[in-house]
Amino acid sequence: MVFQVSHTTSYDYESYVTFCHNIATLKPKTLCGQTLLDYKLEITPKPTEITERVDFFGNYITRFSLQKEHKTLKVTATSKVSRNFEAQPNIDDVPTAKNITLADALKALKSNDEAIIDARQYILESVLIAKISPEIKAYAEVSFKPNRSIFDAALELMQRIYTEFDFDPTFSNVATPIHEVFKAKKGVCQDFAQIAIACIRSVGLPARYISGYIETIPPPGKEKLIGTDASHAWFSLYIPGFGWVDFDPTNNQTPKNQHIIVAWGRDYYDVPPLKGVIYSTGSNKMHVAVDIRPFNEVK
Repeated sequence: MVFQVSHTTSYDYESYVTFCHNIATLKPKTLCGQTLLDYKLEITPKPTEITERVDFFGNYITRFSLQKEHKTLKVTATSKVSRNFEAQPNIDDVPTAKNITLADALKALKSNDEAIIDARQYILESVLIAKISPEIKAYAEVSFKPNRSIFDAALELMQRIYTEFDFDPTFSNVATPIHEVFKAKKGVCQDFAQIAIACIRSVGLPARYISGYIETIPPPGKEKLIGTDASHAWFSLYIPGFGWVDFDPTNNQTPKNQHIIVAWGRDYYDVPPLKGVIYSTGSNKMHVAVDIRPFNEVK
């Protein structure tokens, strides 16, 4: 599948902004099973300075600053991405990896292998997933038993979050602590991914946060509306001897071609689509519109 993705973030400021500095994490990755074919970033007003680099986690980030007065800011990223799930390693083809137990994994994670050392950083506390509560650890231990496959445990954890948590975009924001989300049992995809990551880390396993997009399928006979898609988030579990395996608790599925990966990190704090600082007074309004569709449907 080849998709075209459009992601637009607009800000309207009550007062003039005299200076702003921003970091955009909007450029999809090229990796096994996913190829970035084209990418364009349009910023209005035109930035005074702009640079691109790869961050610590291997994500593409763009830094830009505006050093003249403005009352609006519009950032549009347009990407053309090829997805081929069959080209990437599939754990269904590796029965030994699917059978690795929690006890096996904890033992393997003591290795000094380069891949293991890299994965171990995703066991540590992070900005938004710190001081994991006993309640979250107890929730994790329902699925993660010493002699049970960690793949099966993660699959069950994904299903439990999907079943037991309500999707409610009015409940949380990026600053809502995970223990509040856990207590209320509601939130959005970002929250569900971070709850799962907290559970997995609580039992000593590496888990990372994935930021990207998912194609949404309209009801039969209905035309898909531009802007109905949104940035999406899910989690990934590291299985020693195999690698990373993704799980989407918002939709109760293991990601395939319909999921496009933009970036990964320890939690949302590492990979927000756009963040920055401004010099101004008064309030501002933000609007985000995302559209993803097969490239052959683009007019």
